[in-house]
Amino acid sequence: MKRKIYEDLLNWKNTSIDTPLMVIGARQIGKTYIINEFCKNEFENYIYINLLDNPKIIELFEQPISTEEKFTQLKWILNVDIDLDSTIIFFDEIQLSEKLISNLKYFCESEKPYKIICAGSLLGVKINRFHSSFPVGKVRMIYMYPMDFEEFLMATSINGIIDEIRKCYNKMQPLSQPLHEKLLKLYRLYLCIGGMPQAVDNIVKVDQDIFKFDKEIITNIIESYLNDMNQYILNSTEKSRIEAIYKSIPSQLGNTSNKFQYAKINSNARSRDYESAMQWLIASTMVYKCNLIKTVQIPPKAYCDEEYFKLYLSDVGLLTSLLEIKYNDILLDSDFIYKGNIAENYVAQTFVSKGISLYYWKSNSDAEVDFILYNEDGLIPIEVKASNNVTSKSLNSYIKQYKPKYSIRLSTKNFGFENNIKSIPLYAAFLIK
Repeated sequence: MKRKIYEDLLNWKNTSIDTPLMVIGARQIGKTYIINEFCKNEFENYIYINLLDNPKIIELFEQPISTEEKFTQLKWILNVDIDLDSTIIFFDEIQLSEKLISNLKYFCESEKPYKIICAGSLLGVKINRFHSSFPVGKVRMIYMYPMDFEEFLMATSINGIIDEIRKCYNKMQPLSQPLHEKLLKLYRLYLCIGGMPQAVDNIVKVDQDIFKFDKEIITNIIESYLNDMNQYILNSTEKSRIEAIYKSIPSQLGNTSNKFQYAKINSNARSRDYESAMQWLIASTMVYKCNLIKTVQIPPKAYCDEEYFKLYLSDVGLLTSLLEIKYNDILLDSDFIYKGNIAENYVAQTFVSKGISLYYWKSNSDAEVDFILYNEDGLIPIEVKASNNVTSKSLNSYIKQYKPKYSIRLSTKNFGFENNIKSIPLYAAFLIK
């Protein structure tokens, strides 16, 4: 399957290949697959090293010898003579060796033409709790996420459909109604299964028949995520708190207060007790934090209220699975309140995958705008509607008070531009910059 991160890998190859590359992301989002494809396609020689299967290499990098000597012994362990000019080396599951991560500094500074790429699950957590000397400035880091809706379309749709969406987005003119309806159906299918590559691959193999989709794929991914919570924890108490936060997120999204509430985990929960667990989840990229801003000023990061925030899951398919929603309720667009929260989570993960920071706005009178986008046009309010009912007192309140250059409304309505509001179908959220 095509992944957009491939272009980032090519950019690294063409501009800064002397600096080791680290691909950071949660488990089972396709890191190993796409890096394998890149290395095989773009280099004459390729060596793949999975540290999970090579404990001797982990032991090697623990030795009190020079990195150059370690590399010489690495060749002996692998029984290969490495031509550095034509060979790329991929260290997978690199989070298992803190010393190897530290030694990436040597590969960056060496005059020899080393080409090193590495990846692993929970790398963000590992880096946050690094005990050795992290090679700051000596490693290029790229974050990877589940497949967004554009990548889902690449896997499930005919060629040219994305270009048509992009053309209508740029001109703010409606798509043909039959194509608009087709894309809404695909969008709702995506809400059911999400963007985990294994799930997308399965829905493609069953010709997009949701009743033939293997639900166990997503269930197993969630289980593997919960198992991962045993790694890099301070103690068993932190582990239980991490799991409690994660499992509470689906219900937290339905809070009438529109903020994360520790009391929903248990009545005695306090933020100070859960701070470490919260940071673990955020660093793991298993959850995304959306910060409240009450003061609408540039830059929004300087005006975040640390007491108020929302948490979204990294993938909408994981959310719908944890909620145990019947697929038909989504595919048939049934009228249930929670579908607004599902649409919000979908937009949040889309934005994060594009490098867009998450902010939302709430007034003292409880008017609320789902997302505030900070771009070259200033602070742009974004309202998310799960249907074509686009009445919004909150957005109107924001517009009246702050007079943005324009506003954006994401809904099931077609493209359009009226009253200085850009109407963008939910399936085109990936085009927002």
